[in-house]
Amino acid sequence: METIDDVGEFGLIARVQARLPLTSPDTPVPAGDDAALLNAPDGRLAVSTDLLLEGNHFRRDWSSPRDIGHKAAAQNFSDIVAMGGVPTSLLLSMVLPGDLPVAWVEEFAEGVAGECAGLGAIVAGGDMVRGELITISVTVLGTLEGRAPVLRSGARPGDTVAVAGRLGWSAAGLELLLSGEKTGVEAGDGAEQASGGAAQAGPSGSVGSVAVPAEAGSAGSVVVPLESGSAARSVARPGAGPAESAAPQPADYLSAHRRPSPPYAAGPQAARAGATAMLDVSDGLLADLTHLAVASGVAVDVDSALAVTAPGPRLDLVLTGGEDHALVATFAPGAGLPEGWRPIGTVHEGSAAVTVDGKAWDGAVGWSHFGHSE
Repeated sequence: METIDDVGEFGLIARVQARLPLTSPDTPVPAGDDAALLNAPDGRLAVSTDLLLEGNHFRRDWSSPRDIGHKAAAQNFSDIVAMGGVPTSLLLSMVLPGDLPVAWVEEFAEGVAGECAGLGAIVAGGDMVRGELITISVTVLGTLEGRAPVLRSGARPGDTVAVAGRLGWSAAGLELLLSGEKTGVEAGDGAEQASGGAAQAGPSGSVGSVAVPAEAGSAGSVVVPLESGSAARSVARPGAGPAESAAPQPADYLSAHRRPSPPYAAGPQAARAGATAMLDVSDGLLADLTHLAVASGVAVDVDSALAVTAPGPRLDLVLTGGEDHALVATFAPGAGLPEGWRPIGTVHEGSAAVTVDGKAWDGAVGWSHFGHSE
């Protein structure tokens, strides 16, 4: 099996470049020189960066390299659209063990390219070095297309809190896999096998979502039940009509955790519709709404009956699970919500805090990398 040590740094770079989108009309000098040259359509660039560390944000026995590539790009692109922008390019740097199969890196690059394709984004450059654990650094750039950025600090009392995208699905997928580890139950669903010796495809090992012990179902399966008493309304699953009411299957949750699907179009739509504040849900709805509440100096109350869609994940997963990269925004009172957005709460005067049905949430509100869950 061909490894990175066999092909060397520049041989590996050539293999990866062959799989990535490297040029666009806005890149007069693409990757290959000491630096790329990018055009900024309105004179400004939105920039965000993120890290993925093996054993923390993903595990190779759970994740295919292609899924990890999709995830690495998606979680960064989501930060740009959460400002109302459109991602245009990214810089990709990696720390890689020398004995890692070249095929793993090639498939990872194909995952990055697949996520870029839907947005027309390119990979403008990056770096590769040797190290013990796979570490992935992504810096993404985007354009605001002449619009003002939508910040976390613009929410005002009376605003409607709304969400675009899924909540709790990634956390439910992680819960299934963790339960499978504890019980020996295989949490497979026919997912692709990673080539180059990697194990069954699965979600990241990052607990950017709060894991709650799963309930055992019948032999050979793990069940993620609905929250008791949650509203029995139909759920509008991504790409589906509003009347769809089929219950998500375990494979749906596993897929959501493996390969998040941020609602990219919803960010610019919200900006055009006059959203007063916005951010993406990476660490948990309550945790991220707390950032918005602090930045805006307001109180936020979430209506649990609106936040939960049934059939779907339990309320605790909806409120505290991360890594779906849904968008949460506030809109002025009486403003019509753009397509794909649904109301889940209200902004109030008061000290910066987030409540659920008027009460403080009893327990962790999301994930924190340092110390403990918040």
